[in-house]
Amino acid sequence: MTSILPSLISPSLIHIAKYATKSVIFSAAVLLSATGAMAQQQAPTEAVSRTLNDDNNWYFSWGYSRQQYSPTDIHVSQPSLGNDFTVHQVSGSDFPATPKQTWDSIVSFDLTTPQENVRIGKFMNPEKTFAIELSIDHSKYNNNLGQTAKVTGVINNQPYNGNMVLDSQNFDYALHNGLNHIMVNAVWFHHLLGPQKQEGELELISRAGAGILLPHAQNVILGKENEVGPKGTNVCCFSSKDWWQVNGWTAGVEVGFRYRFYKSIYVELTAKAAYGVLKGVPVYQGTADHKLWMTEQVMSLGFLF
Repeated sequence: MTSILPSLISPSLIHIAKYATKSVIFSAAVLLSATGAMAQQQAPTEAVSRTLNDDNNWYFSWGYSRQQYSPTDIHVSQPSLGNDFTVHQVSGSDFPATPKQTWDSIVSFDLTTPQENVRIGKFMNPEKTFAIELSIDHSKYNNNLGQTAKVTGVINNQPYNGNMVLDSQNFDYALHNGLNHIMVNAVWFHHLLGPQKQEGELELISRAGAGILLPHAQNVILGKENEVGPKGTNVCCFSSKDWWQVNGWTAGVEVGFRYRFYKSIYVELTAKAAYGVLKGVPVYQGTADHKLWMTEQVMSLGFLF
């Protein structure tokens, strides 16, 4: 009996052992494969986590700029007054109107009169070559007084087709306390000179983005001044009585240089081109619509954190 049991059990044990070994090997292979897949999936997650938590992955800058505008057609609608007309090829400019006025504002610490620019961004990869950014360009637009422009349409319920001198009573159209471009940008950085990501580095920087236009309208149209509520009471954003109103959209591109001159502090010099569509800008008992092409030069001081 003792001699028969080994002969009966041994083949069974050997078969079971072989099956178990194959099962273990298969299970191990599956486990290793799953572990490898999980590791591959975790690698990008870990990279993003590292990017979010590393030092100097954010930046902030504050600067000043000058803008230039192409001539634009401004359409005015005032139904209750019987006005529906277009002022053609209106030339406009920023404010302060000269570089000297801008410089005087800076040296006198009047930080809000010139066109100011804010950028806050977050690097999205460990190499710090790509970022997502929120930008605010506090630009200003004023039609140039004294120019003669062609006007077509209806004024006082009468057809009109002629020239008009744009003065402070006939047509004084200003987005003066801000033609604010609030944009979300994709930003790319390209190393040019110096040690990478350290003091002394010069980078090429480029931006592309889009967002909203948030103007403050001040205007006199045919002797009638628009009524905008007080700044401290009606601040923003969708009522015609608000200090600022969402009145359109904008898109633009920007290119320039960033130089890190001391530790995490840098200076940036860029040029920007933007296109904007303004709809429903408040005027007296009506609205104005127009489109704008803008070029801009920005000089900023910023830091990484």
